[in-house]
Amino acid sequence: MGQKQQPTADPIAEPKKRRRVGFSNIADAGVEAKECIKIYLVSRKEEVDSADSFCIDPIDLSSFFDEDGKIYGYQGLKITIWVSCISFHAYADITFQSTADGGKGITDLKAALQRIFAETIIENKDDFVQTFSTETNLIRSIISSGEILKYKASNGHINNSNSHLEAANSDVEVVRMVVGSTAAGHLYSCLIPLVLLLVDGSSPIDVIDPRWELYVLIQKKPDQQGEIQCRLLGFTAIYRFFHYPESSRLRLSQILVLPPYQHKGYGRYLLEVLNNVAVSEDVYDLTVEEPLDYFQHVRTCVDIPRLLVFDPIQHAVSSVVSRMKEGKLSKKIHIPRFMPPPSVIDDVRKSLKINKKQFLKCWEVLIYLALDPVDKYMEDYVSVISKRVKDDIIGKDSGTAGKRLIEVPGDYDQEMSFVMCRSQAGEASSVQMDENETTQEEQLRQLVDERVKEIKLIAQKVSLH
Repeated sequence: MGQKQQPTADPIAEPKKRRRVGFSNIADAGVEAKECIKIYLVSRKEEVDSADSFCIDPIDLSSFFDEDGKIYGYQGLKITIWVSCISFHAYADITFQSTADGGKGITDLKAALQRIFAETIIENKDDFVQTFSTETNLIRSIISSGEILKYKASNGHINNSNSHLEAANSDVEVVRMVVGSTAAGHLYSCLIPLVLLLVDGSSPIDVIDPRWELYVLIQKKPDQQGEIQCRLLGFTAIYRFFHYPESSRLRLSQILVLPPYQHKGYGRYLLEVLNNVAVSEDVYDLTVEEPLDYFQHVRTCVDIPRLLVFDPIQHAVSSVVSRMKEGKLSKKIHIPRFMPPPSVIDDVRKSLKINKKQFLKCWEVLIYLALDPVDKYMEDYVSVISKRVKDDIIGKDSGTAGKRLIEVPGDYDQEMSFVMCRSQAGEASSVQMDENETTQEEQLRQLVDERVKEIKLIAQKVSLH
């Protein structure tokens, strides 16, 4: 049975309805994580909720959130995170005015914070505050199974331009722990959030691999009741590689001094302890995995005093300085690089455990320190640095030094038809950089200026110490 048909309206008699046109709501632009998140390090329960607590500046928060690093769906969002320096638990106080899906969804804040803090985050504030009393002996308990490597710096101080803390009086010590052990693995797991937040480009180490070692910097201080409390100032993670036939190599992978204790000489102290370990255990060498500029600066400031009193290199340095004083190197076509003899490089590695790459960085500083008066020979010195920088960028490191490409006829793809041969002495390489020559020269000049500035700064600090 069919449905009853309605009479058809006359299209002329009934005017057409106009389609309404309007603008949709503007999509949620989101908010940058760094704009609504504040992270504080606290060591006492009284510091929680205090505006005077120590606020840290994370390397990058965006990687823990959505693809573009923003938080969506919240109005008036404010996230305050408190991290305990005692137990390394965290608590997040999240407030906002309202939530609404503006086209990008509503960010799951709990899941995002879990990606950073994992099991260290505590949801209840009272439980977090309670950890300052229940976990007060956590660090002391964990390091009890480690090996104490107490060491006093060569000048008897941990120092920088602003502080002079005597090692003996501050009760600072370094404890070595094998990460494969339960205690060390637990400690590192507690520190992972700070590693992710404060160490650029970091990723957690394998806490079950016994070739990883933690060197934990501890300061012991009595509390109000007279009990000794252990405060963790920082740590470094070292990987021990096997070196044929029966030695090992130490590679520094991560190093972190907690922000409240930075710029007080503790990072330098850790490096001095590691150098002592490398020498005393007669490892092959001590290397660093992708050192950042500031760390490299501190590392060189530590190594230069050791090299200045190392007799085997004194003759090599004097020889280079004598040659530099002979004439105007800057006017010559071919400027020598004044590399140290291979035997000296090997002596430094064997005795001081400084690898070749690091020694060559120190070598330029040693030459600068030996030039007297340095201002008189500065033009020639800069020419030598410029030669080295140019070789490293255009030649040696790119693998094209002294080589050129020659096109050869062929039936195959013409762009793929070439041979590479070594250039004759004095013949210019046909391998070209992408940018024009003027830009190349300006970039090289900037690199040289930066390197010379760094050398002068290191020399000044070494002379002061």
